[in-house]
Amino acid sequence: MTENRKETEQPQQDEPRNYSFLQTIRAVAWGMLGVRKGKGHSEDFSRLNPLHLILAGLLATLVFVLVLIAAARWFIGYFTP
Repeated sequence: MTENRKETEQPQQDEPRNYSFLQTIRAVAWGMLGVRKGKGHSEDFSRLNPLHLILAGLLATLVFVLVLIAAARWFIGYFTP
């Protein structure tokens, strides 16, 4: 009876898994640098979780702004006596 059930079950399709949050951050980082190829971009687009993408984008923007502020403060402090 178990053999009959196995024969009637349809094989599961190998659908691509969604990216984890860390993989989404990596995709956002590559996107900020602008070095993704077309194939990688379309694969990312089909596998990204929209909520992860929004959070990763906001986090990347925050880190970018903080790095700019730190660089500006260092630059100003370096050239002021």
